[in-house]
Amino acid sequence: MRGGGADRRGAPHRPAGAARTLVQERGMNRSRWAAWLRLLAGLGILVALVWHLGSDAFLDGLRRIDAATLLAALAIGLLTTVFSAWRWCLVARGLGLRLPLGGAVADYYRALFLNAALPGGVLGDVHRAVRHGRDSGDLGRGVRAVVLERTAGQFVLLVAGAVVLLARPSPVLAPVAGFLTSPGVALAAATVGVLLVAIAGRLRRRRGASRAERAVRTVLAEARQGLLARGVWPGVALSSVAVLAGYLGMFVLAARVAGATAPTAELVPLVVLALLAMALPLNVGGWGPREGVAAWAFGAAGLGAAQGLTTAVIYGVLAFVAGLPGAAVLLVRRSAGWRTERPQFEFEERVLAEQGAPQRRA
Repeated sequence: MRGGGADRRGAPHRPAGAARTLVQERGMNRSRWAAWLRLLAGLGILVALVWHLGSDAFLDGLRRIDAATLLAALAIGLLTTVFSAWRWCLVARGLGLRLPLGGAVADYYRALFLNAALPGGVLGDVHRAVRHGRDSGDLGRGVRAVVLERTAGQFVLLVAGAVVLLARPSPVLAPVAGFLTSPGVALAAATVGVLLVAIAGRLRRRRGASRAERAVRTVLAEARQGLLARGVWPGVALSSVAVLAGYLGMFVLAARVAGATAPTAELVPLVVLALLAMALPLNVGGWGPREGVAAWAFGAAGLGAAQGLTTAVIYGVLAFVAGLPGAAVLLVRRSAGWRTERPQFEFEERVLAEQGAPQRRA
């Protein structure tokens, strides 16, 4: 029986739309649980650090920050934000989307502030992706532009991290470098590469493709357009290197403020490890793995785990300050939107009053 009847086993039959809605609700519930688990994992790391190292490392980091340090953080933040926005513009234009640099800088600042102020550390990027996609009339492509832009930055960080691990021997990095250069990892990477090539060849040979296969083809095609096109990839590479240099400079500045006297060449590998840890989705507004890895790396290098934690805390505060212009962008745009919507709201109120309908509340 169709509609709301029952099947042969007596179980009620759900319409296709209701089944899809149920699947979507289950997926949303799983996403919420995953978000809460990531949040709790980040909090657990911070609690463990306080338990083992005490709260003095956190408080000492806050006491050491002065006005000159905050101004330097704002200057470095301006550099990294402009280059990040430029990278976003290049990727978006490669995908055929219009994105002026000035608007991209403002949107990026707002995203940085939301990333730092809200749990998860990615909600600001989600907001700018959805907003740009809607403004450009292609939500999916707007979202994928942000994903590709962030992927380019993470790829450059991974490559730089691998180069540092191989070029700068250190007792701290020896286990990590040994793992990355082990035959097992090389074999696994080669296997993954062969599988990707085989999948790509299979998708290219097949004429008819499923929805998932068409999505994969679209992503690969847009990756070539948005990242690997002749007029795109040099700017994406240059901007990514500049952004990474800004992050490294910010972390080295935090280490100096924390009292680290080690040479910069010795600090850079430790800083790279901390930056790589920030990519783990187990943080609270960016806090958690960064502090844990910095404490471990500085301690193993003989600089003291407490100093590593203090450095990471100072970096977190400086990164938050560097994104504070995004709060101003958020407030200005909220105010502008309210001024734009208010006249329309008052006009609708007058029309309703003339028609004798009950008025709404602002």
